[in-house]
Amino acid sequence: MKEKIKEFSKKYLIGFILGLITTLSISVIAATYFPSGDVTYDNTESGLESTNVQGAIDELYGVCFPSAGDQIIEDNGLEKDPYECRYFFKGANPNNYITFNDEDWRIISVECDGTIKIVRDVVIENIMWDTYGSNNWARPAALNSYLNSTYLNSLNSASKRQIISHDFSIGGVTRNNNDLAGQVNDENNKTWNGKIALPTASEYLRTNSNSNCKTLSSNNGNYETCKNTTWMYVINIDYWWTLSASASDIDDVFFVTNYGAVFNNYPYYTGSAARPTLYLSSEVQITGGDGSQSNPYTLG
Repeated sequence: MKEKIKEFSKKYLIGFILGLITTLSISVIAATYFPSGDVTYDNTESGLESTNVQGAIDELYGVCFPSAGDQIIEDNGLEKDPYECRYFFKGANPNNYITFNDEDWRIISVECDGTIKIVRDVVIENIMWDTYGSNNWARPAALNSYLNSTYLNSLNSASKRQIISHDFSIGGVTRNNNDLAGQVNDENNKTWNGKIALPTASEYLRTNSNSNCKTLSSNNGNYETCKNTTWMYVINIDYWWTLSASASDIDDVFFVTNYGAVFNNYPYYTGSAARPTLYLSSEVQITGGDGSQSNPYTLG
């Protein structure tokens, strides 16, 4: 039975979470998984009819979360976040590719409000976070203005309709922070609402499957290992900006280095890159693909 359930989870669970039910031919009506006792996931009530992100999350979490949900989700690279109500794709190369704006993007997380947070796979090179040396994203920073005007306007009309204005965490964090939970709280202490921003420093750390890469300091000390256990690491890019400002220096922001560590620098440094990040509306439907690089999820 356990082998059956593992096969079921790999083939069908991501379909539940990401709204792929309508594109799959599913004959399995119910399944049982045994983390510590018999836990039954019965999807007969919905008739396998979840067609959007929110419905899929409600269906899955309402029945088998948390006792069975965590382990099944982990089998697919999507794991429950221990710090807030989110589910992250973790590891070196999970199946989290998605086509957006006719480009390859990747899914950072599935949110409990039904939205999907995605990041562009190809960076925008040689761009400053801010031209005046401020680390206040909401001011707005120069990169904020660029992403939410020039860049946003460059997207095709279908993609623009799929984006939702959303709160992004912009609170300051501390370098060499050994408390990731505290860092997440610090990031969440201040928010900015808009359409396009960047990944936070903690999101970079939380996509890592290595338990020794969970804080800024341990990530710095173990970078040769840490860069190989997260899909968010970018090869051949010296630095790319995060959304996170320094809590102690009003003119510093954090970036990810070419060796995988997280450091802070002046926001007007021109050698860094940006990775546009946004939330897809909970009404968006995923109509095909399996999330692999050769067959990314497609949106309808």
